[in-house]
Amino acid sequence: MDLLEAIRRRRTTNGAFLPDPVSPEHQRLLMEVAGRAPSQLNSQPWRFVLVESRETIEAVAEISGSSMTTAMAQGTFFERYKPYFRFSKAEMARRRDGMLFDRLPAPLRPFTSQAFTSRGQRLMNSLRVPQTLGAENRRLVAGSPLLLGVMLDRGEYRPGELSSFYSLFSMGAAMENVWLTVGTVGMGIQFVSFPMEVPGQWDRIVDLLQVPDELELMAVYRLGYLPEDRRRPAIDWTSSERKRPSQYVFRETCATPQGGWDDLPPVAAEDPAAGS
Repeated sequence: MDLLEAIRRRRTTNGAFLPDPVSPEHQRLLMEVAGRAPSQLNSQPWRFVLVESRETIEAVAEISGSSMTTAMAQGTFFERYKPYFRFSKAEMARRRDGMLFDRLPAPLRPFTSQAFTSRGQRLMNSLRVPQTLGAENRRLVAGSPLLLGVMLDRGEYRPGELSSFYSLFSMGAAMENVWLTVGTVGMGIQFVSFPMEVPGQWDRIVDLLQVPDELELMAVYRLGYLPEDRRRPAIDWTSSERKRPSQYVFRETCATPQGGWDDLPPVAAEDPAAGS
């Protein structure tokens, strides 16, 4: 698989993984591609912890699931991210960003227009939707063969200073390398984000992973192999999930959107065997 194909296949995995452990060869591959990312002055501020212990994964899963239940029940998740929720394919096609929620629990489907109202929140709580979603989140995290903790060296990551920006930029590059690579080896990856949504829960994960004071735990991901029929095809150039180039590319100055690219077919990958 060439690089362009890998980029087009890059997706977040929202479903379950196979129970198979991630091979040592693939673990080493993912850490090598992460370590080859660019960093300011070759500072390499990232650190990683690979977790296979079932006890630790189960504990992180409990924290994640309970965090999701709390965030959903209090309404903080919906309030914070409501600009990104889409409840119909027509809305997604019009906005071309955000997440399409087309699999809401059956009792909630007639009430999507009230999803962000106090009445809608009471309805969800009465139907125990937060508990159902939290239990599903816990199941997904617990079923992950591998967790990846991503940390930054506090000697480089100093919020408020320019070095902090450089560190975050470098960490993003490292994780993008990982994200692109997992698809080439039949794996999936997903950010375990809900413990960040509830005060105190992220500290529990820091303690579980025994993160030293000189490091800052920035993110946790779940990884594993995907069933053959769930390995994603390359995303279509015209997909309504993505903005058109004219919506995010400018020419010469930011006053002139790039024209002419929206309706073109995707760029074909070059055949390395072809002559010049």
